[in-house]
Amino acid sequence: MRNVHAHKVAVVIPAYKVSHYICEVLTTIPAEVSEIIVVDDCCPENSGKAAESAADTRVSVLYNAKNMGVGGAVIEGYKKALQLNCTVIVKMDGDGQMNPAYLKDLIAPIIEDSADYSKGNRFFNFKALKAMPFIRLFGNSALSFAVKLTSGYWNLADPTNGYTAISSETLKKLDLEKISVGYFFESSMLINLNIINAVVADVNIPAKYGDERSSLSIAKVLLSFPSKLMSGFLKRILFKYFIYDFNMASVYMLLGIPMFLFGVSLGLYEWVQSSLTGLIRSPGTIMLTALPIIVSFQMLLQAINIDISSVPKRRC
Repeated sequence: MRNVHAHKVAVVIPAYKVSHYICEVLTTIPAEVSEIIVVDDCCPENSGKAAESAADTRVSVLYNAKNMGVGGAVIEGYKKALQLNCTVIVKMDGDGQMNPAYLKDLIAPIIEDSADYSKGNRFFNFKALKAMPFIRLFGNSALSFAVKLTSGYWNLADPTNGYTAISSETLKKLDLEKISVGYFFESSMLINLNIINAVVADVNIPAKYGDERSSLSIAKVLLSFPSKLMSGFLKRILFKYFIYDFNMASVYMLLGIPMFLFGVSLGLYEWVQSSLTGLIRSPGTIMLTALPIIVSFQMLLQAINIDISSVPKRRC
């Protein structure tokens, strides 16, 4: 790895109900980090005050006037890191689940200029997967596929992992006002990174669990994520394939989607009419329904294949 000391590394820690853990987390952050930015997200436990008590001159604490969510807190920390001229910015939670011992591994792809953004992946470890309950494993797999499709980073896993690092140059290219400020933050980052063709790397970082309590509401996630994923997907497709570029994937989607909708709509109409009248539809009518569906399905598969092969990567 290139000399990490040639870079000014910052760690941004969103702090909400982590007053019992934050000081211990701060003591474990390695010396290579120049700035530690703790963002108290209107925490009822005064986590920011707890962080201020740490005997570390690298620590600066920001206070949000109102609770902005994990994404909103991180974005405020990002802005502060840019003001401090930091070149690599790490996002780490304040509950101790993200092991600072792996921070060098996390920032290595950015230091070596092999990636613009890196994130932890808890699922490289097969033993950890075996120990995970089936329902949780299934949920993570389903969400992982949904975020792959939405973000366009088909090569990544564990997309909601919040242990991340980003280069300042990449961060400056992002419109931070367009990033989701809630628990969709990590997925929203990936969507917007793909739009600017940022290279993202997965880094093997094992999970670390303790007695901390998550403030994540499962019900809220289940209700809000589907609409956010769909909105993010449509945004990415619009920018990647119709505004910033136009290629065969664009053609396949322009032809395939209307053709698919036509075939399905006609098929449903003819099925309803056949049920009401008792008359069997002619082979020609059936083919008029089936052929657009078959052809459009193949077109959309080709568009997905192009999207998979278009994952941003460094050019040799």
